[in-house]
Amino acid sequence: MHRRFKHGGWLLCLALQGCSLAPHYSAPEVNLPAHYGERVGDWQQVDSGRPLPGAWWTLFGDSRLDDLQRQLAASNPTLAAALAHYQAAEAYAQGLHGGLWPQASASATPLRQRQSDHRPLRGDTQPSVYDSDTAGLSLSFDLDLWGRLRNQAAAGDAAAQASADDLAAARLSLQRQLAVLYVRARGLDAQRQLLEHGVDDRSRLLALIQSRYQGDIASELDLDRAAARLSEAKAALDDVIAQRTLAQHAIAELVGALPGDLALAPNPAPLVAPPVPADLPGKLLLQRPDVAAAERRVFAANANIGVARAAWYPDFSLSAMAGGQTQGAGNLLAAANRYWAVGPVLQLPVFDGGRRSADERRAKAEFDAAAAAYHGRVLLAVREVEDNLAQVRDLAREAGDVQQAAQAAGNAEQMALQRYRQGAVSLLDVLTAQLDALQEKRTLQGLQTRQLEARIGLMAALGGGWGASPPPHHNPL
Repeated sequence: MHRRFKHGGWLLCLALQGCSLAPHYSAPEVNLPAHYGERVGDWQQVDSGRPLPGAWWTLFGDSRLDDLQRQLAASNPTLAAALAHYQAAEAYAQGLHGGLWPQASASATPLRQRQSDHRPLRGDTQPSVYDSDTAGLSLSFDLDLWGRLRNQAAAGDAAAQASADDLAAARLSLQRQLAVLYVRARGLDAQRQLLEHGVDDRSRLLALIQSRYQGDIASELDLDRAAARLSEAKAALDDVIAQRTLAQHAIAELVGALPGDLALAPNPAPLVAPPVPADLPGKLLLQRPDVAAAERRVFAANANIGVARAAWYPDFSLSAMAGGQTQGAGNLLAAANRYWAVGPVLQLPVFDGGRRSADERRAKAEFDAAAAAYHGRVLLAVREVEDNLAQVRDLAREAGDVQQAAQAAGNAEQMALQRYRQGAVSLLDVLTAQLDALQEKRTLQGLQTRQLEARIGLMAALGGGWGASPPPHHNPL
């Protein structure tokens, strides 16, 4: 009967090792949109299963941008810091897994010591100075009957996964910043080209007025007006050049280079805006790394509730030790010098002044906070997608209107200059027509840059590009 009880006790302990006091976990439910409110076309949810491109910025088809993104991945200090944080979290999680295994330690203590002459119960034949050598091995194993260690390891794993998602989110944010700065620099190159043409046009007009002034056809007022408009165009050109320099410096910082070490040649050629596909399912939002990180923190908080609950229950562990000890000379492994001990250890909470109760309430409150943060992150993701979809739609419509205005202003400029040469209109009409034409061209170019930025923002809001493959699910323990 005693043997049956002992065997049954071991079987019960093994069964309890699979026990966990953490609440059953399922990812918080969120209402993802089947259709986005801000539509460009017929947006609908589909399950196409397209994977995200590893480098979403390649959709712009610019090799210089590709090179800069690779340099960012290799040299950006913020990204290096995020990687180090992830590695620290991963190492911490691995350390928590170590508690699930038996713990072994060895010790050796060779001592030369002297005992007091007045030591109680000291024998007359005992020497005052003697050697005391001890060597031993100890083993311990926490049975983890209530899942405390396993929930700690699960929470550590989830925290490491969240840190990996934080790393991905930092990478995506930096990639977006770099892409936006690059298209702005290209836009400023195009602005510079427009202003250089404007300076050339106004220089030719000033030369025409000077010849007419020398022939007493134009007045000194016309000459001053033309010179002023030329200086204004040059000042605008200088401002664009200064903005382009600052953009290049910001790009250099992102790619981990000194401003003077990065050469970004001017390129006014327009970038091709990748078309937005007609199917943008709401499930795309779940692949955003910040959303995935928030979900992992909810899981970690759920596991920590199990850790707090397990503190209420007895902690069972097995311990064993063996070794040898001599005083003076002798063989540590001799039978007379050996010692050993083996047995279970039971720790039972009796009174803690409410600490365990407070820990459990704290764990539950942290779970509620993590769940609320997850829902907030999903709402933010939906809003960012809607914002950028609205930008793509509204900027396209605005660019169409400005395109017509720029074409009409260009025609008016040519007509005013021709009629001025014929003496049919005043110089003020020509200068006004030139200013209108240049302003409309610059406005159109600025809208084209903003359209590219809106597509970059939409790609980043969806987690990086177009696709419909959700992130892999993390299996809770």
